[in-house]
Amino acid sequence: MYTRFCAALARLCLKVGVGGLVLLIAAVLYQVIGRYVLNDTPTWAESGAVLLVLYVTMLGMAVGVRDAGHIGLESLLVLVPDAVRLKMELLIHVLVLGFGVVMAYNCAVLAQSVWDYKIPTLGLSEAFKYVPPAMAGVLIALFSIEHIIALIRGEEVEPSWH
Repeated sequence: MYTRFCAALARLCLKVGVGGLVLLIAAVLYQVIGRYVLNDTPTWAESGAVLLVLYVTMLGMAVGVRDAGHIGLESLLVLVPDAVRLKMELLIHVLVLGFGVVMAYNCAVLAQSVWDYKIPTLGLSEAFKYVPPAMAGVLIALFSIEHIIALIRGEEVEPSWH
Protein backbone atom coordinates (compact mmCIF):
# COMPACT_ATOMS: atom_id res chain seq x y z
CA MET A 1 0.00 0.00 0.00
CA TYR A 2 2.85 2.39 0.84
CA THR A 3 4.50 1.64 -2.51
CA ARG A 4 1.26 2.40 -4.36
CA PHE A 5 0.97 5.67 -2.44
CA CYS A 6 4.56 6.64 -3.28
CA ALA A 7 4.12 5.64 -6.92
CA ALA A 8 0.97 7.74 -7.22
CA LEU A 9 2.67 10.65 -5.46
CA ALA A 10 5.68 10.42 -7.78
CA ARG A 11 3.46 10.33 -10.87
CA LEU A 12 1.58 13.37 -9.56
CA CYS A 13 4.93 15.14 -9.09
CA LEU A 14 5.87 14.31 -12.67
CA LYS A 15 2.56 15.66 -13.98
CA VAL A 16 2.85 18.84 -11.93
CA GLY A 17 6.44 19.17 -13.13
CA VAL A 18 5.38 18.90 -16.76
CA GLY A 19 2.66 21.48 -16.14
CA GLY A 20 5.27 23.72 -14.54
CA LEU A 21 7.51 23.37 -17.58
CA VAL A 22 4.64 24.40 -19.85
CA LEU A 23 3.98 27.44 -17.65
CA LEU A 24 7.70 28.22 -17.61
CA ILE A 25 7.88 28.16 -21.40
CA ALA A 26 4.78 30.36 -21.60
CA ALA A 27 6.24 32.88 -19.11
CA VAL A 28 9.55 33.11 -20.94
CA LEU A 29 7.80 33.38 -24.30
CA TYR A 30 5.57 36.14 -22.94
CA GLN A 31 8.63 37.93 -21.58
CA VAL A 32 10.41 37.77 -24.94
CA ILE A 33 7.31 38.94 -26.85
CA GLY A 34 6.74 41.71 -24.32
CA ARG A 35 10.31 42.91 -24.49
CA TYR A 36 11.05 42.66 -28.20
CA VAL A 37 7.66 42.87 -29.91
CA LEU A 38 5.50 44.99 -27.62
CA ASN A 39 8.41 47.00 -26.19
CA ASP A 40 6.84 46.61 -22.75
CA THR A 41 8.73 44.10 -20.59
CA PRO A 42 6.48 42.25 -18.14
CA THR A 43 8.24 42.59 -14.79
CA TRP A 44 6.69 39.50 -13.26
CA ALA A 45 7.78 37.06 -15.97
CA GLU A 46 11.40 36.66 -14.90
CA SER A 47 10.63 36.22 -11.19
CA GLY A 48 7.79 33.88 -12.06
CA ALA A 49 10.05 31.82 -14.32
CA VAL A 50 12.70 31.52 -11.61
CA LEU A 51 10.06 30.38 -9.12
CA LEU A 52 8.72 27.83 -11.61
CA VAL A 53 12.25 26.51 -12.20
CA LEU A 54 12.57 25.91 -8.44
CA TYR A 55 9.33 23.95 -8.29
CA VAL A 56 10.02 21.88 -11.40
CA THR A 57 13.60 21.11 -10.36
CA MET A 58 12.73 20.10 -6.83
CA LEU A 59 9.85 17.87 -7.89
CA GLY A 60 12.03 16.25 -10.55
CA MET A 61 14.84 15.71 -8.06
CA ALA A 62 12.53 14.00 -5.58
CA VAL A 63 11.16 11.68 -8.27
CA GLY A 64 14.75 11.00 -9.36
CA VAL A 65 15.46 9.75 -5.84
CA ARG A 66 12.47 7.43 -5.98
CA ASP A 67 13.44 6.12 -9.39
CA ALA A 68 17.02 5.61 -8.14
CA GLY A 69 18.31 8.11 -10.68
CA HIS A 70 20.67 9.66 -8.14
CA ILE A 71 24.33 8.82 -7.71
CA GLY A 72 24.38 6.07 -5.13
CA LEU A 73 27.88 4.64 -5.45
CA GLU A 74 26.36 1.87 -7.50
CA SER A 75 29.49 1.41 -9.56
CA LEU A 76 31.25 0.22 -6.41
CA LEU A 77 28.36 -1.95 -5.28
CA VAL A 78 28.68 -4.39 -8.17
CA LEU A 79 32.15 -5.33 -6.94
CA VAL A 80 31.16 -6.43 -3.44
CA PRO A 81 29.40 -9.59 -2.20
CA ASP A 82 25.59 -9.52 -1.96
CA ALA A 83 25.50 -9.29 1.85
CA VAL A 84 27.79 -6.26 1.83
CA ARG A 85 25.93 -4.74 -1.11
CA LEU A 86 22.61 -4.93 0.75
CA LYS A 87 24.10 -3.21 3.81
CA MET A 88 25.70 -0.51 1.67
CA GLU A 89 22.45 0.11 -0.22
CA LEU A 90 20.61 0.39 3.09
CA LEU A 91 23.25 2.83 4.33
CA ILE A 92 22.92 4.92 1.17
CA HIS A 93 19.14 5.12 1.51
CA VAL A 94 19.37 5.93 5.23
CA LEU A 95 21.82 8.76 4.42
CA VAL A 96 19.52 10.06 1.66
CA LEU A 97 16.60 9.84 4.11
CA GLY A 98 18.59 11.88 6.62
CA PHE A 99 19.43 14.42 3.94
CA GLY A 100 15.74 14.73 3.00
CA VAL A 101 14.69 15.28 6.62
CA VAL A 102 17.41 17.90 7.21
CA MET A 103 16.57 19.62 3.93
CA ALA A 104 12.84 19.69 4.70
CA TYR A 105 13.35 21.03 8.21
CA ASN A 106 15.89 23.72 7.36
CA CYS A 107 14.02 24.96 4.30
CA ALA A 108 10.81 25.12 6.34
CA VAL A 109 12.68 27.21 8.93
CA LEU A 110 13.95 29.48 6.14
CA ALA A 111 10.46 29.79 4.68
CA GLN A 112 9.05 30.73 8.04
CA SER A 113 11.77 33.31 8.62
CA VAL A 114 10.98 35.21 5.39
CA TRP A 115 7.21 34.74 5.36
CA ASP A 116 6.53 38.44 5.89
CA TYR A 117 8.75 39.61 3.02
CA LYS A 118 7.34 39.90 -0.50
CA ILE A 119 8.87 39.16 -3.90
CA PRO A 120 8.50 42.68 -5.35
CA THR A 121 7.48 41.77 -8.88
CA LEU A 122 5.07 38.98 -7.91
CA GLY A 123 3.58 40.18 -4.65
CA LEU A 124 4.04 36.68 -3.19
CA SER A 125 5.83 35.88 0.02
CA GLU A 126 9.58 35.15 -0.21
CA ALA A 127 8.71 31.89 1.54
CA PHE A 128 7.54 30.51 -1.80
CA LYS A 129 11.22 30.25 -2.76
CA TYR A 130 11.85 27.84 0.13
CA VAL A 131 8.68 25.79 -0.11
CA PRO A 132 9.88 23.69 -3.09
CA PRO A 133 13.06 22.40 -1.39
CA ALA A 134 11.09 21.78 1.82
CA MET A 135 8.52 19.74 -0.13
CA ALA A 136 11.30 17.94 -1.97
CA GLY A 137 12.93 17.06 1.36
CA VAL A 138 9.69 15.48 2.58
CA LEU A 139 9.29 13.59 -0.70
CA ILE A 140 12.91 12.41 -0.59
CA ALA A 141 12.36 11.10 2.94
CA LEU A 142 9.15 9.29 1.93
CA PHE A 143 10.76 7.76 -1.15
CA SER A 144 13.87 6.71 0.80
CA ILE A 145 11.68 4.92 3.33
CA GLU A 146 10.05 3.11 0.42
CA HIS A 147 13.47 1.99 -0.83
CA ILE A 148 14.52 0.82 2.63
CA ILE A 149 11.33 -1.24 2.99
CA ALA A 150 11.81 -2.71 -0.49
CA LEU A 151 15.44 -3.65 0.25
CA ILE A 152 14.47 -5.36 3.50
CA ARG A 153 11.75 -7.31 1.66
CA GLY A 154 14.07 -8.15 -1.23
CA GLU A 155 11.97 -6.23 -3.74
CA GLU A 156 12.63 -3.53 -6.33
CA VAL A 157 10.93 -0.16 -6.48
CA GLU A 158 9.30 0.21 -9.87
CA PRO A 159 10.10 3.57 -11.51
CA SER A 160 7.33 6.17 -11.62
CA TRP A 161 7.28 6.43 -15.39
CA HIS A 162 6.31 2.76 -15.89
